[in-house]
Formats: sequence, structure tokens, C-alpha cells
Amino acid sequence: MNLPQTLEQLRNDHNFMHNVTAWKCRHAIDARYENFPASIDLRLVQSLQKNGIKKLYTHQAQAIAKVLTGENVVVVTPTASGKTMCYNIPVINSLLHNPEARAIYLFPTKALSQDQMHEIHGIVTDMQVDLKVYTFDGDTPQSARKAIRSAGHIVVSNPDMLHQGILPHHTLWIKLFENLQYIVLDEIHHYRGVFGSHLANVIRRLRRICEFYGSNPQFICSSATIANPKEHAEKIIEAPVTLIDDNGAPRGEKHFILYNPPIVNAELGIRASSVKESRKIARYFLAANIQTIIFARSRIRVEILTKYLQEMMRNFNNLKNRIKGYRGGYLPNERRAIEKGLRSGEILCVVSTNALELGIDIGELHACIMSGYAGTIASSWQQAGRAGRKTETSVAVLVASSLPMDQYIISNPDFFFGRAVEEAIIDPNNLLIMMSHIKCAAFELPFRDDEKFGHGDYAIDATRDMLEFLEENEVLHHAGGKFHWMAETYPAEAVSLRSAENENVVIIDRTGEERVLGEIDYVTAPLYVHQDAIYMHGTETYHVDRFDRDRKKAYVHAVDSDYYTDSQVKSDLKVLDILQHEHFKNGGKAVGEVAVTSVPTMYKKIRFRTHENVGWGPIEVPEIELQTTAFWLEFSSGIREKLALSQEELGDGLKGLANILSHVAPVFVMADPSDFIALPKVRSPFTELSTIYIYERYPGGVGLSQKLFNSLGQLLETARVLISQCGCVNGCPSCVGPVLEIGDKGKKTALRLLELAK
Repeated sequence: MNLPQTLEQLRNDHNFMHNVTAWKCRHAIDARYENFPASIDLRLVQSLQKNGIKKLYTHQAQAIAKVLTGENVVVVTPTASGKTMCYNIPVINSLLHNPEARAIYLFPTKALSQDQMHEIHGIVTDMQVDLKVYTFDGDTPQSARKAIRSAGHIVVSNPDMLHQGILPHHTLWIKLFENLQYIVLDEIHHYRGVFGSHLANVIRRLRRICEFYGSNPQFICSSATIANPKEHAEKIIEAPVTLIDDNGAPRGEKHFILYNPPIVNAELGIRASSVKESRKIARYFLAANIQTIIFARSRIRVEILTKYLQEMMRNFNNLKNRIKGYRGGYLPNERRAIEKGLRSGEILCVVSTNALELGIDIGELHACIMSGYAGTIASSWQQAGRAGRKTETSVAVLVASSLPMDQYIISNPDFFFGRAVEEAIIDPNNLLIMMSHIKCAAFELPFRDDEKFGHGDYAIDATRDMLEFLEENEVLHHAGGKFHWMAETYPAEAVSLRSAENENVVIIDRTGEERVLGEIDYVTAPLYVHQDAIYMHGTETYHVDRFDRDRKKAYVHAVDSDYYTDSQVKSDLKVLDILQHEHFKNGGKAVGEVAVTSVPTMYKKIRFRTHENVGWGPIEVPEIELQTTAFWLEFSSGIREKLALSQEELGDGLKGLANILSHVAPVFVMADPSDFIALPKVRSPFTELSTIYIYERYPGGVGLSQKLFNSLGQLLETARVLISQCGCVNGCPSCVGPVLEIGDKGKKTALRLLELAK
């Protein structure tokens, strides 16, 4: 059965259609072409035409033309629209005319680097010219590194390797930096929040080294659709950028279905599990032999859903070993084998976190199921774009969970299909992040007395103050009109671009002969590999025997468990400084710097399939302190008396409002729900008022709190609509939270608080 027949089968299935809130069909669009620019080398044109690229799409031709005139560009077109040609053609063309020229390609993941390297290498090999293309990352053998440094025309890498493996050793890369003509930044929408803020500082260091060696490279950026691509690219590279967004690529017919699982308890507002409903829908496609990708929001959900699918399809002999999970924490060889299996068609279904959201070549999938809203509209379209990568018919199904934002999206289709995608937000001048990179930059080259960190109008006026601070702390030494690195440590090793911590916990399986099973970041490790946790990997369950926090190791053994574990965290917050504050009639709003202490206290045992709580246990680990930025909403004194509430009722209302605001907040900034944590206080020690804090989970914050401060009106209105539209009586997971958490009057009180906050 082909996809159109399967879609017709779904349309005729009353049980399925009863839960569909919207079914949109985006019609196919023909390609629009332009000829190759006359200045492109004939050998390159012939090679491309030989491989089926007879002409260029309009956006490709426009981008190449701008690059050839010396402009920085950012290309913003959908998945599978041929963005790689926008940089491969001008870069290879320049190298053919000037063999001394060099280029750096940066991709956010090693998988993408490997993927793109093969594509460039194929073009070069086909032309039979002496252009050397190399991947340089943590997996590159030491024996090959010298050749890459001296002879690589195109060096394909990632920001982490540029940060730790290339810039600190620039004296070994003189040939590259003296002749660097192009820097390619692919998937720049991925560089947001902490990662994007770090990358902008890495680019500052890269520009500084290029200036030292006398080069001034051009930037070619590409992105999935975001609301501010030009502004975002300019903030990263600190230079003017030309936007190319007139997509000329063809598009196949695309069906997009919004599916809300049925209510199983009307009074409590509880719906059927999105994981179980995703499994049911996947059966339609897998039984018809339609290659499918399923996105789940967490590593645990990936493993649970993979396990359920394998069990469900056990009777289909043709599906044996053709359903796989894919997420961070799997070892590189395991991930590469899955990617290869998808391309070849050997794997029919993959269940993934957003690790496969980026443009890794995984073949021609036709169906995408999103088990839960991805957190942003931009990410949802990016995930949906993983199916139907050419002109064939494809389908994407968004299966809502019970979380408030899922229910808002699923109940307001016009909001999802009509709203502009979110902005990508970064804060390159986050003091902690910037200071880390000033240290790295000083290690690479001494700072002159008059030098400012940053490029052009973006240069930091306070550079001298920061350098003098580092001198006072004996990190730098001032002599001869320059600030020199003097510490014995190697600064780049201590700076992780992707998180607050740069260390991972290694998970060691002791079932038989000891082996490394996977890894997990140091900060979240206590939540997943604490003593007696059930850790899931590749649908197998493992009992955590010991978590050695000091040595960063977790020891596990395989068990046949009928439950998994879920951790609970206790937090406290202190305000350090108020950056901005505004009053309104019944309270106020503020943004400021805070210190948060948190510690996992207990875990629940959740039974597979029924998802019932079957027990609990304590977690004993030291507390973690985080200094970050927060937004907070405060209510005037006497609010309890004004609403005629008891202390407990006010607390329940604040808790319910905090629950919904933390879920709604990511819609107004391009952030993941896990980037925020909400903390309600009936009487805050700092404000002495009833206050809801929403703080960022990253040291110093990255500008998300300020965006919430500026968007408060929209934030509160969205929360009000969501609560009002929810069909539950007193609260449920789809709005303010379950009654057991927020009490019988929590929903009503949250609505009354929202009215006062207008």
C-alpha cells in the first residue's frame, strides 16, 4: 500500500478522525530555475550537470551571485531545498581559480560534518582536480592531522573543534588562516541560547586570528525558517548580511495532521498517552511498508516508544530489526549505522529525539510522527520536513501530549498554521560566556592595550576593564603594552559551548564483561543515573548500581524491569540584582539576576504501559547552585484578602499559574520548555509579595528572561485562553496541572490572578 492509499484509509477511520483537530494539505509546487552564472568554472558546471543538476534553483543562483560579489549571505529555505549548493559552488569555484585559497565549513554536529564532507568530496572526485577536503573533529586520527593543517583546502569541522582544537593551536594552521577566504556556517537556527552565544564569541576569536594573519573571510550562512534570520546571522558574525529567502525548489504534496488523543477521564481532563497514540498511528504506516520517523521529546520517551513499537510489530516478519531508537548518548558507531540503515531502506522506522531534526542525510522518508509538540513552531516544521524531501507526497502527524502548550496548539490550529515562526535569541555579551572566551583569546594572542574584543560596531567597550580584572586575578600579565596569558591551565578545555558543564558521566555496563554503554552530561546525570534508577538504552533496561559523581561514572547492569524511574527536584531562589522593573495596577514585573540552589530529592517508579506510580525512593546527591537570570511576576500586598482566599488556596493558584506560564513561555522565545523553570512563592523573601519566578537554566542567562519581560501581555493572554478553553473542571495536566497538585480551586484562582495581572 502506498502513502495516498494509507492517508485515504486514515480519512475513513472514524476513531482516528474523531481526534483530528486539523488536516491541512499543502499542494505541490514546481521548481523555478536559473542558469549557472557565467563566471562558474566549466569543469564544475559539467560535473554538476553529469550528476543531474542541469540548472540552479532561483535561491541558489541568487545566493551564488551575491557571494561572488563579496557579500556575506544567509540562505533561509525549507529542508531539502539544496542549500548546500549555495556554498559548495562558490567555494569550489574559487578554489579552482585560486588553489591557495582555503575554506572552513562549520556544522553543529559531527554527524552533519561527516554527511556534508562526503557530498563535497563526491563533487571534487568527479572533477578529478587536486582539491583536498578533510573532516577535522575529535575522531580524526593524529596521523592525519598534520596533512590536514598543511594541505586541506576545505576543512569540515564543528564549533567545538574550532574552539578547542584549532584556534588555540593557530600557529600550526598558518596556511589556513593566511588564505582563509570563506567560512560556512550551516544550520544557524541551531545556534541559539547558550550554544549560539558561545559560537558568536568563538567567531570573534576566529576573526581576531584571521586579522593577525592578514585575511578577511566571507561568511556564507544557511538556516531553516526563523523569524529573524538576518538579524541572527549578523549578531553571530558581527557584520552585514544579505538575506536570500526566495525558495525556488520544488515541493511535493504535504499533509499536516493535528491529532489530540481522546480524553480518558473527563473530570480530571486526562487524555490517552501521546506515546501510546503515536504507536497506534505508526502502525498504519509501518504495516504499509512506509518509511517513518517518529520524534519524541526526551531520551526516555525514545526508548519507551521504540520498545512499544518493536513489541507491537513482532508478528510482522519483514519488520524484524527494522525499528531503531536514535538519541544523544548512543556511541558514534551506533548512530552512524542507524543513519546508513535509513539511507539504504534497511531500517523502516526510527524513533529519535531532536538529534535527527537537522539535515543529516537519512534518505527519502515519507511519514513523520511528532509524539508531542517540539516546543517551537520552527522546530515542528523542521521535524515535519524530514519526511517528503523531494517531490513525493508526504505526511506529518503532530500527536499532542497533555501538556498545556500541546493543548493550546492542537486546539488553536490557526495559531500554529498562521503564526510567524519564533526568533532565535542569543546574548554574546553574557558576562560569564564572554569572559570565558576573552581568556581563550588571550591564550591565543596577547591583547593590545587599545584592543576591543569583537568586530566593528559590536566591539566591547569594557574589554580593558575585563582584562585588568583578569590581571588582578593573576590570569593575565601586563607588559609591553599588551596583556599576556600567564596561567598554567589551557582555558579552552574548561569551556563547554553547549552547556554549563563541559564534562560527561560515562555509563558502564557490568552485566558481563565491563563495557561503556553510553554517556550523559554531568548536570542532568543525577536525574537519570542516580543510585537505583532504571536507565534505558536501545529499549533495554538497566539498574544503576552506583553513581560515582566524583569520578563521573555510573555503573549499571541489565535487568528485565517492568517500570522506569522519574526524578523530582527541590529548588530555592534568591534575587541578587534587579535589572528592570515595572509596576502595574495590581503588582509588577521584573527581570534580574538570581541564585538558585536545587537538588534531586526522590524518584518515582512508573510502570510501563499503564504509567501508574508503583513506588518511590530517595536520591542522595549534593545540591547544585546556579547563578542565572530570571523574569518574575509579582502581585500587590493584600492580594489574598482582595480575592478572599486562604493561604493554601493562594498557594495553589500561584502554583497552577506558574505551571502554565512555564509551558507557555517557550512559544514567545525560541527555546525548549526545559530552558525554563518556574518557581511560585506565596511570600517571596525578596519582594515580600506573592511572586512567580521563571528562571533560565543556564549560568548568567542568555536573554530569554528579557524577552519574557517584554512579551508579558501576550504571555498572560495565551495562558488565559488556554485555561479558559480547557474542558476540565478544577485543573488537569493540560492547563494548570492536576488537582492533586493544585487543589480543587487552583484553576479558578489562577484565572482570577491572571485577571488582576492585566
